This record gives sequence, structure tokens and C-alpha cells, in this order.
Amino acid sequence: MDQNDGNSNCLSVFRDRSRSFRIMISLLLIASLAFCGTAAAGGAVALVGGQLVSGRDEPAIADSVVVYEGERIVAAGPREDVGIPEGATIVDVSGKTVMPGLVDLHIHLDLIGHGEYSDYYLWMDNMRRLPEVFPIAAVGLVRAGVTTAVDLGSTFHIKAARERIRAGEIPGPRLIISGPWITRIHMEGIPDGYQLVIASPEESREAVRWLVSQGSDVIKTWEGLTLEDRLAISDEAHRAGLKVHAHLYEPQDIRDAITAEVDVLQHVGSAMNEPYADDIIDRIVTDRIPIVQTISHRIWIWPETVANPGRLSVDSLRADMGAEIYAEVESSFENINTLSYFSHIDEEMAAAELAAPQFIRAGAYMGVGTDAASPMNFHHEAMPIEMQALVESGMTNAEVLQAATRVGAEILDQENEFGTVEPGKAADIIIVDGDPLADIRAMRNVLVTIRAGYAWYDPSVEAAFQIMPGRAFTRH
Repeated sequence: MDQNDGNSNCLSVFRDRSRSFRIMISLLLIASLAFCGTAAAGGAVALVGGQLVSGRDEPAIADSVVVYEGERIVAAGPREDVGIPEGATIVDVSGKTVMPGLVDLHIHLDLIGHGEYSDYYLWMDNMRRLPEVFPIAAVGLVRAGVTTAVDLGSTFHIKAARERIRAGEIPGPRLIISGPWITRIHMEGIPDGYQLVIASPEESREAVRWLVSQGSDVIKTWEGLTLEDRLAISDEAHRAGLKVHAHLYEPQDIRDAITAEVDVLQHVGSAMNEPYADDIIDRIVTDRIPIVQTISHRIWIWPETVANPGRLSVDSLRADMGAEIYAEVESSFENINTLSYFSHIDEEMAAAELAAPQFIRAGAYMGVGTDAASPMNFHHEAMPIEMQALVESGMTNAEVLQAATRVGAEILDQENEFGTVEPGKAADIIIVDGDPLADIRAMRNVLVTIRAGYAWYDPSVEAAFQIMPGRAFTRH
């Protein structure tokens, strides 16, 4: 099916699709973890003298050495315990923090922070300009230190962007994709290619089968679904070995999602809802159902922007977007008080004081996701703002750093591949200027992002890090 034609006829296509997809999708998932195009050239690299925050629940190492070669970490620990291979490239990271690359469990690679969705998709000419937008979002994620991201709601045009990232043509994270979401409610103003509108549990099964046949790594559900829909979606997805991520706010929808054994609960506690009832919280905590709150995407972004309107016009945005696209995005912020996305911000901020912390206080199993790049929620800073919001809601700095790395990998069932700095894992490493254990705002200062052994960095720090296999950001 031609994605440019949307999904208006997708249900009839579903019925004609073969169910012989399980081997294919397993191979796609394995491939999504490979960085084929720009693995580091031969020779070890040693990051020497930095504070190592491993991602595990253990104290930081003040004076560390981390060695990686090619795509893998080969050694990590205190300086006195780690031998540096002869001929290794030595990078002095004294005064910096070395830690795992971040895992953002909720992004949208088709968005770049434009203030108004309806205007944005008109400007995008339906989906024609997606190839221009994807690289902007991808480089923003890497600037933030994100090495793995879960895209929850895009057209399958995203697969071409993923291939460009794998080939090393553009900076970007490892991408895990859902494709279009499943819903009973058509979202006006959003192209049909983003949404599969179903009318029965059987159609929801057909939607899952079609998504898997097209290459979805996970399934995303949106609003309006019945319990029977959710049961059918989970059953079909789990048969194919895929997890279901559910967009959820309302208490009854959360209860239905729990009953349907949905795998990851997205957004809960981040809108105008009153605090959830104890039975919902208790069940989520007891069953260890992963929570991804995305609490900052309105509630912290708004006051951040009011206090610092200059964040809407930073140099990196201009550099990454180019003049024409930057002008369109900038024009959408001419009067932020009229943006529909923030029309209930006062009520949302009031509710968040009670609702946002309740999962943290209860000890829920939580990863980190940002919903970037929703309005004013730019990829290059969404993760540090979300991490700061979680600290301000009750997490310790160490808990947030683990949630954004190791726990994210666990939720994706990839804890043996990435998420911690230890031998054998993928060389997904970031270098942070400062100590995020002391001040979580240091996460706004990611100097270098290394994904599978290949480093990306801003030209402003090129002199210090150009000896590493990698290169500075440039506009594509």
C-alpha cells in the first residue's frame, strides 16, 4: 500500500495480508539494534579521568577509565583497575561525567516543536516534507544524548530515515517504531497516514497484523478503544512478539489497559486528571507495569518558556533547521498565549502538583519519555527537562539517571544490549559537562554522544574530541 495515500483503505488491505510475518519482524527488530554504516574504525578508544555513572544501582566511580573498540565496550572501572590497550586513542574527560546513552521511550520523529499542529501539517503539505523534518529531529535527539528512541506514532516513511541513520548519513539514535496508532477516534487535522481507525475488535486485530507486516517494532494504541478492542490488540501483538504501548489518561482506560495486559502505560499522570485511585496505583506497582509519564511536555515546558522565551530561538535550532524551516517554526510562537496545545495549562499545572508525583511515591517501575517534539518541546532539550521534572516530582538524581538508561533498556527487553556502561554492551556512551548526580540540570550539557562506537559532537567542542572516531554535527 502506498503510504502517501493514507490508511483510509487499510482495513481491506489487512484482510488480504499473509499472517506469515513473525520471522520477518524478528529480523527487523534485530536489525534495528545494528549500527551498520559507521561503526568506529579499528582501534580502541579510552575515556580517561571522568566520573563514571554506570547506569546500575551502584555508586559513581570518581576517576574512571572506559574503553571501547568498534561498536562495543571492552572495559570500564576505576583508573587503577583498567588497563589501557597499547595504541588506544586516549581522550581526557577529567571533570566530566561518562554515562550510558539515554533511552527516550516516547518520541515523534516527524515533529520539531512547531507551536500549532494544524498549521504544521498544512505547512508539511500532508506528509511531503517529512524527509526534510526527520533529520532535524534526529540530530536534536543526539544533541540531548539520546542513543535509543521509541517513535510512537508516525507514518512508515520513518523507515527511510532509520536507514539513513544506520548508514551514518545523518546523526540519529537507534529507532524503535510503532508506525500509525490504532484508535476509534479520527484525529482531525492529522494526516490519515498516522492513524488506523477501527470499528470493532476484529478490525483491531487486522490493524495489528497489518502493522506487523509493515515493520512495526511495537504497537501504539490511542483513544476511544473498548476493553474488547484492547484485549484483541494485546493478544494479536503478543502472538507476534510485540509489546503494546498505550496512550492513557482516563482512569477507566487505565483499568482496561491493565486488564488487557498492555505492556507500557504512556502519559499517565501528566494531564488534568485528579490523582488516580489507590487500586489503580497499587495494581500498577504490584504488577510492575512500566510507566512512562511524559510529565514535562506541557506542565514544565510552559513555565520554562515563560521564564526563558529565548529558548525558542537558540543557535542550534537555526543550525539544524535551516533558514526556511526555522522561520516557519519561529512564526508559530508569535503569541504563545493563543496556542491550543496549552489552552488548559493552568488546570494541568494545578493537577500535576498532586498527580505527577504519585507513581514516584508509590515506587512504580518507571522509564523516561518526553513526547518530543510536541509544541515547544524540542528534541535537543526534552530529555533533560523531563529528567528535571521527575526530580522535582520526587525522584532522586540517581533514580532518574537509571530510569533514563538501564530501566529504559529493560522496558524494551534490551538490557543485555545497552543501557549500562559495562564490557560487552553496545558503546552507547555520553560525555556530560558537570555532575548530574549533584545537579540534574547538568544533563543540559551533553558534549558528546557516542552510539555504537561512533561519536557526534557540536562543532564548538570539536577541538577537544575530534581525535575520536566520529564527526561534528553538520546540517543535512
